[in-house]
Amino acid sequence: MTITLDYSQLGSAAGTDLGYSEYREITQEQVNTFADAADDHQWIHVDPVKAKDGPFGGPIAHGFLTLSLAIPFWTELFDVTGVTTRVNYGLDKVRFPAPVPVGSRIRMKGVIAEVEEVPGGYQLTVDQTIEVEGGTKPAVVARGLYRFYA
Repeated sequence: MTITLDYSQLGSAAGTDLGYSEYREITQEQVNTFADAADDHQWIHVDPVKAKDGPFGGPIAHGFLTLSLAIPFWTELFDVTGVTTRVNYGLDKVRFPAPVPVGSRIRMKGVIAEVEEVPGGYQLTVDQTIEVEGGTKPAVVARGLYRFYA
């Protein structure tokens, strides 16, 4: 479910729990496409036969592929009305505690940790945790920085 706030409400949004996104399945085709885009064709990602005998028992998604899905997850969780521009400003600390096996499903939880006024707008610091369905550790833990301008 998307939480929608008006721009005038952003100043008091710190602490807002955005809940969870829907699950998305990670496919081998998606991993291969990312490998082509990133020029990272390591066998643990793109060779299912060899990866079966590897440390993860099968191919896994690139950490940066999983991290990149924070964008569609974020837009699924949160929206702001009354703005002219939205900017993905960057990331603070990022970690990849657990692999994402191809064929698994992932989702993201978001919490607005901080809100800061910046010239012409607000910057939101969002704690983002991407988890694998049935997993015991998160796949990605990151702090996203997003700016909204009126």
